[in-house]
Amino acid sequence: MLSLAFASGTLELRDAPEGLALPPSCVWDERTRCHRASALDYADVVRALVRDKVEYQDHARRYEELTEGARVRREPRPFQTEALDAWQAARGRGVVVLPTGAGKTHVAMLAIDRKRRSTLVVAPTLDLVRQWFDLLGATFGGTIGLVGGGEHDVRAITVTTYDSAFLHMEHLGARFGLVVFDECHHLPGPAYTHAARSCLAPFRLGLTATPERADGRDAELSHLIGPIVYRKDIVELSGSYLADYDVEHIEVELTLAEREEHDHERAIYRQFVVDQGIRMGSPAGWGEFILRSSMSDAGRRAMAGYRRQRELAFAASAKLETLELLLHQHRRDRAILFTQDNATAYQIARRFLLPVITHQTKVRERSAILAGLSAGTYGAVVTSKVLNEGVDVPEANVAIVLSGSGSVREHVQRLGRVLRKKEGKRAILYELVTANSSETFTSERRREHSAYR
Repeated sequence: MLSLAFASGTLELRDAPEGLALPPSCVWDERTRCHRASALDYADVVRALVRDKVEYQDHARRYEELTEGARVRREPRPFQTEALDAWQAARGRGVVVLPTGAGKTHVAMLAIDRKRRSTLVVAPTLDLVRQWFDLLGATFGGTIGLVGGGEHDVRAITVTTYDSAFLHMEHLGARFGLVVFDECHHLPGPAYTHAARSCLAPFRLGLTATPERADGRDAELSHLIGPIVYRKDIVELSGSYLADYDVEHIEVELTLAEREEHDHERAIYRQFVVDQGIRMGSPAGWGEFILRSSMSDAGRRAMAGYRRQRELAFAASAKLETLELLLHQHRRDRAILFTQDNATAYQIARRFLLPVITHQTKVRERSAILAGLSAGTYGAVVTSKVLNEGVDVPEANVAIVLSGSGSVREHVQRLGRVLRKKEGKRAILYELVTANSSETFTSERRREHSAYR
């Protein structure tokens, strides 16, 4: 009789009847004398065997049914019910796209309660892992497993980081019937993709506000998790389920001295790029510039010029003067100030005596700062990129973007930080851009989303 087994993140099929038409994903492995497929293909293989009425022994799956569902149930919003139903109709495989603050995690709680299978939740940061850990414990009770951050406790419901999933999925991949990928736009890529392929969970749920990736690899989500089964954008939910909001684009000018230095440094950088025949708009352009700039004095001078012109645009004196006015204008509000780099974040923190959160900030300090913002101890917090995801401060109603990348996702995530619904709240996002600099084009790219139109 044909048998299925899980082995190091793969599915082994032994003793297949002669002439049996196996799915294309199953290939013959001469080393072990059996057919082999990715653990990801487990559901497709089982369906094919059932369809063809082939008897088999399943030694692969080691997950269990949860004896109890949620012990605390909140009434879902209509769009959350629609999302769950759409996911269920897609055989429990697919991506749900909802704006930040719209309750994506609640959709996951509903899915876990509906399927009642051992569940692994995968999140990108330890901050988000802790939030999931607390929420899962409050919703389902019992002991929640935790893998990552120095912990390795596997339970029927477990939460882990993407990095830990990559390290341990070859051993854990058979123990879960449902896997939830939070912020699933992180999943495509060689390492994390391996984690998804090494898990045999037949039910898969991806959650994100912005699935699109600049490298186009978001197309892989359909295979790794399932297709986008439900989508709502910010403009569709603002007012009813998210805070109403305004977006204000503010363009500032460099001083004459700043402009002279900016243009001089940029010309050095651009001339090197032209001389080397580097196409900065191509996917390999930036990597090629880094490589070639390290190979000569002219290249190192070009890199210095590139960095200096960015510094001048990111922290133009007019930006900081405008920021001072905005902080005074919103002195009774709660604001999050976003920068592209740590240096600008620290510069602003020193000038305005604000707490700062970067990737260097320890978890306890980060939690204390966010608690202070929520309580009103701090009126504003400045950060680089670490608060793009995983911040839940409903009181925050002002976002000020002083610098950032051209990523649409990043810009939408930053807007989402201040859209948590609260009675009488109206949020606002300010985008400060230095005129006639690389920021002009960057700003145009990142505002290519309906939320900014």
